[in-house]
Amino acid sequence: MSFFEDPNPLLFLLGRVRHHARLFTEENLSAVRCGGGEGAEECRNDAAAMKLKLIAIATILVAGVAGVAIPLVGRKRRMMRTDGSLFVLAKASAAGVILATGFVHMLHDAQAALTSPCLPAMPWRKFPFSGFIAMVAALGTLVVDFVGTQYYAQKHREEAMGVKATAAAAIAAVEEGISAVPEAPETAEGDKDAMHIVGMHAHAAAHRHSHAHGHRACDGSDVAQHTHSHGHAHEDESEVPSHVRHVVVSQILELGIVSHSVIIGLSLGVSRSPCTIRPLVAALSFHQFFEGFALGGCISQAQFKNFAAGLMASFFAITTPLGIAAGAGAASFYDSYSPRALVIEGLLDSVSAGILIYMALVDLIAADFLSRSMSCNFRLQAASYTALFLGAASMSALAIWA
Repeated sequence: MSFFEDPNPLLFLLGRVRHHARLFTEENLSAVRCGGGEGAEECRNDAAAMKLKLIAIATILVAGVAGVAIPLVGRKRRMMRTDGSLFVLAKASAAGVILATGFVHMLHDAQAALTSPCLPAMPWRKFPFSGFIAMVAALGTLVVDFVGTQYYAQKHREEAMGVKATAAAAIAAVEEGISAVPEAPETAEGDKDAMHIVGMHAHAAAHRHSHAHGHRACDGSDVAQHTHSHGHAHEDESEVPSHVRHVVVSQILELGIVSHSVIIGLSLGVSRSPCTIRPLVAALSFHQFFEGFALGGCISQAQFKNFAAGLMASFFAITTPLGIAAGAGAASFYDSYSPRALVIEGLLDSVSAGILIYMALVDLIAADFLSRSMSCNFRLQAASYTALFLGAASMSALAIWA
């Protein structure tokens, strides 16, 4: 049988040629994508890009400072008090922004980086590392949240016990001073002191009773009883004071925001394309303002001292501008498409996504939307849900440009 009578060898050769052509095409496409694509050089202008980076540093710095400062400066003013309706609505909108940042921006960017054709298929494209790492980060945040809350709660209880011991010693000293004068006639002032001491014990007993049953309904009596009970020291030692929770929340939230702010700043700083930087300036300024507002609200509710609050706010505000400056300095030799850069960026974005999603859902949205004060106020509920959805939708829409 001749070569032409048997078509199998010819088909085999054609198949091998087609296979090699496909591999050659994929390698070329991969090289183009790893090099940034053909469109990366179309709008390259180093001088114009540097001007836009300087504008971005100033604009994002102002937006971050304004966002984080408004809750801190306004906490002593009536309209922006942390228990006011305006603050609750603004915080709900900021929570929506942070939730969308985690799901729409960070998780997507992590997925794009860790499945890039510049990375080897094994293991990066064989396993969904971005979602897995985000899940691990969320669970790790839960552990840190729990341990931190327990630590600060124990510290608070020890301080409270010290105050109680001091007060008990003072009362005992007063009682001993009164009993040291047995022959003195009872005066109106003595009766008043004795009645005051008895009244203190009676009030403590009443407080323990009211605190156990003051969460049943939204009627006026229970609300008044609950409000009155919170004006005094808690007898229930197992209850974690709200400001202790906000101490932990504010610190973990800052960690999540700062970690992805570094990546955002570096990404903008290394870009040499004005076409890429220009829309990012407005998008990141909006993003920075509302993240700052959410963080500033948590810092305000945590009741930090002025120095500690100012330090946390300043650290947040300067992170992204410093990242832009560092990226601009490294733009000449930094290759954002190198395997090492892609892996680091993908891992940090995944961790940030997990932290931000956990914080937004658990410590911002659930803590406020499932609270008793909101469940008893239908108008505040409706307005808060509207603000939450608008914040999430607005930040999601920015994914078109950023």
